[in-house]
Amino acid sequence: MSEGECTAGGATAATPTISRTPRPPTASRAWLLDLVLLGALWGASFLFMRIGAAEFGALPTAAVRVAIAMLCLLPLMFLRGQWPAFRQHWKPALGIGVLNSGLPFAFFAFGLLTLNSGLAAVINATVPMFGALVAWGWFKDRPDGSRILGLVIGFAGVAMLAGRTAGFHSGADESAARWAIAACLAACICYAFSANLTRKYLTGVPVMATAAGSQIGATLALALPAAWLWPAQMPSVKAWLALLAVGTACTGLAYVLFFRLIERAGPARALTVTFLVPVFALFYGAVFLGERITQWMLICAGVIVCGVALSTGLVQLGRRRAAAG
Repeated sequence: MSEGECTAGGATAATPTISRTPRPPTASRAWLLDLVLLGALWGASFLFMRIGAAEFGALPTAAVRVAIAMLCLLPLMFLRGQWPAFRQHWKPALGIGVLNSGLPFAFFAFGLLTLNSGLAAVINATVPMFGALVAWGWFKDRPDGSRILGLVIGFAGVAMLAGRTAGFHSGADESAARWAIAACLAACICYAFSANLTRKYLTGVPVMATAAGSQIGATLALALPAAWLWPAQMPSVKAWLALLAVGTACTGLAYVLFFRLIERAGPARALTVTFLVPVFALFYGAVFLGERITQWMLICAGVIVCGVALSTGLVQLGRRRAAAG
């Protein structure tokens, strides 16, 4: 569920799903450290996924990731005494897990066969925007004029990205690039729907039961396809270590940080991690993979971030004027 979902007023971010009412934010600023660490971990997930997907392929990469995350989260679920809650809600937890982890991880792994990790992370930043759109159509959570403007701006930023080949692997043709972008956008749409499904079917369920349950569901769904498409040549130690890192740190540990962030700061502040993830991903890609950051990518990222901020209500036009009136 990393790069997963966060629900806050119907919006989603690249974070796991919130399935309970958070505690009021504390006065302490300790949550800022959790926020930065979470952005760093989820930014690194694109780096590790790209390394792993190059040797494992898309579906095996996603399957290994969720299986490792499941093994990390299951003990935590038992230690926190949330096994009974999972048994009571196992059907929606497993089903939603396919949509909020299994499919999007596979889609992003496929996209990273062609896209640089930084570009994929920029596209991932559109998750809250898609979440607001789904909430509008599903829950009739009609956005105001400021949010509608944000949706338009955000989708314009995605179109700008798709219109050029900046951020693609060398030698990637135009058709492969478009399929890769489409796969990443499909992952974002999966996150948006799964967050709203969680809002409908898993509200009030303890978070660790939902988190571990979702990874179980994703693992079961991907096991057979991954075995069928398993690479004929054994992946290198480097690829295995990359998936071990993305499964333990970027998924398992990130869950713990995210849920603590929700408790300390509330969902609205947790949502801002969406803006940190592309920053870290672009940095990691440039330093460790030699990916080139172009001026066009930064411009498009800025447009998308503005669209996300408006469409999720983090920024509202005319608020001061309304308050003054």
